[in-house]
Amino acid sequence: MDEFETRLKEAQPLLWCNPSYQPDGDDEARAGLARAVADWAELAPLIAALWPETSGTIRSDLRSGAAAGLGDALWIKCDHDLPVAGSVKARGGLFEVLVTARTQARAAGLLSPDGDIATLAKPEARAFFAQRRIAVGSTGNLGLSVGIAARALGYQTTVHMSHDAKAWKVQRLRDLGVEVVQHDSDYSAAVAAARNIAANDPLTHFVDDEASELLFRGYSAAARELQRQLAKAGIEIGPDRPLVLYLPCGIGGAPGGIAYGARAVFGPDVHAFFMEPVQAPSALVQMRAGLARATDVYEVGLSNRTEADGMAVATMSGLVAHAMHTRLAGVITVDDDRLLCDLARMADHGFRLEPSAASGFAGPAMLETTEEGRAFLARHLTPEAAQNIVHLVWTTGGAFVPEDQYQDFIVRGRAISKHLQDRS
Repeated sequence: MDEFETRLKEAQPLLWCNPSYQPDGDDEARAGLARAVADWAELAPLIAALWPETSGTIRSDLRSGAAAGLGDALWIKCDHDLPVAGSVKARGGLFEVLVTARTQARAAGLLSPDGDIATLAKPEARAFFAQRRIAVGSTGNLGLSVGIAARALGYQTTVHMSHDAKAWKVQRLRDLGVEVVQHDSDYSAAVAAARNIAANDPLTHFVDDEASELLFRGYSAAARELQRQLAKAGIEIGPDRPLVLYLPCGIGGAPGGIAYGARAVFGPDVHAFFMEPVQAPSALVQMRAGLARATDVYEVGLSNRTEADGMAVATMSGLVAHAMHTRLAGVITVDDDRLLCDLARMADHGFRLEPSAASGFAGPAMLETTEEGRAFLARHLTPEAAQNIVHLVWTTGGAFVPEDQYQDFIVRGRAISKHLQDRS
């Protein structure tokens, strides 16, 4: 067993660099992104009709890390505060539900190819959708986004959740009229059970987080939004000013889609790292093992247990693993203590995060101070470019966390920080 394998099995924070990584231009990604952007534009009138406060756009702020005492080389993409669903999953879950509704309505003659898609928010369409069901397997945030969107259109909705789903997420869904089925198993087993149940009902559309191209496409359009925001901030990404993304990862759909879109926009000048808990690094173990067979965190002796419930995933999406084979720079793991410390620290600056959303803040130091990170920079960047990196942390959820639970996270994070300071 080599040193890296030992550190992985001992659940130590580490950085793994993808040996198959090829920063390059990407015609396939550009074509995929163009389709995603066009779809979102077509959905905009329906989004505005269902959620007027959005004006038809699902987007989040880009904020400088300087406002949080993190320096002006770091930026924060605030998907923890996305409208409608309060997490990055709004970009995927809403997209898949609304595209599915469009497809079904067209097939039934309720919507012509050039018809006003906003009519799908009207009673006639709701009656049509009420005869159909949307189902999904989720640890929480995807279920919330799918449940909110599906119920807004009138669908019957079922969310299958793993044993580690937060109670408040279960209750919020039930309050929306969503049927919640809880399984005494982990995320992957809950998804498999949900998939099997949905397969037996021709009126059920199953949102498959492990293999959905629609989810992946919905997430990818975030890169175009980011490009516009960076340009507005006077930041031009290029060979001398590269962009490094730190993307929280569970099953991989959201970070994979965002990384894919970013490759389309920024080409070889963007480098995406997935952030994962030390006990649930599903992307790390799968990408490291290669694409020949599926593997999971249990095979290396890890527990898949973490405070970051949205990242408690034992097996990476095969679709995402293949899409990221040459597009992912690497994976960085972080322990729960660090998640809670960073959550509490960011709370002092007005960022309301859940633990998984705080994972990216460990990224820049791992890249710049570890042996693996320094080797990556030397291999892919000039010394001048390495000094001019735009680090971007993608915060992915937290807006909907109940106040009592959020305050508990903060108290625990501050206690851990104090303990670590006292030891040093």
